[in-house]
Amino acid sequence: MVKVTFNTALAQKDVKKDSETLIPDGKDPEAPEFVVRQSRAWCWCFCLGLALMLSGVVVGGAYLYRYYVLKEGQVFVCGVRYREDDYRVADYNEEDDGMPEEPAVSLRSIQETVRVMEDDEMTLIHVPVPEFGDSDPADIVHDFNKGLTAYLDLSLDKCYVITLNTSVVMPPRDLVDLLINIKAGTYLPQTYLVHEQMMVTEKLDDMDQLGFFISKLCRGKDTYRLHRRDTILGMQKREALNCHKIRHFENKFVVETEICEP
Repeated sequence: MVKVTFNTALAQKDVKKDSETLIPDGKDPEAPEFVVRQSRAWCWCFCLGLALMLSGVVVGGAYLYRYYVLKEGQVFVCGVRYREDDYRVADYNEEDDGMPEEPAVSLRSIQETVRVMEDDEMTLIHVPVPEFGDSDPADIVHDFNKGLTAYLDLSLDKCYVITLNTSVVMPPRDLVDLLINIKAGTYLPQTYLVHEQMMVTEKLDDMDQLGFFISKLCRGKDTYRLHRRDTILGMQKREALNCHKIRHFENKFVVETEICEP
């Protein structure tokens, strides 16, 4: 019988060599140093990515606000009260001096939605159905670049175009300041009513010359050119004309635009 024996020292030496191939000398095999470094690096990358993402959201939001919200303009829903003089003749009797009474002041209110686009030098006004029956609802465009004003009478479904009257219509920037002050209550106008009368002169077929906004307003509508008569304050003599009125404001006073057909 042959007895086989192993050298203990040799066996331990081989095991040690195998261990050295896996674990370097002087290192604790249970030390978590590599895992900690990896975790910290991942955390920094995550924070950096989150910061970049948030900054992108902020920059993108500012871009959208600048080029879409401001591009659409500032919108105001506001109303004003104005004076409408109503002259009444007093009943005559011996005790009176024969003079008519002082004019009775009738206060009325008007509301509208105003959209001001300063960059495009444009004012768009929507006048809803008024509380009184002697005025029509309308959409109005004041284009300072083209120097034109367009009225879309919503009751008649007709569009009317005339040269912009800068003595009546405020520039967009000034109008914004006025509406902000009215809304804040720092300016409470004691407004009065200004009458202006316009006459239909011809029908327009070429809409391209009117610019984008007015062409969009009047597209598909019968469109006519207007001629402005002199602006008249207070009462005026009426002629036998087919007329419709639009009351609106784009200044410190209310304007009654009367559009007449011969």
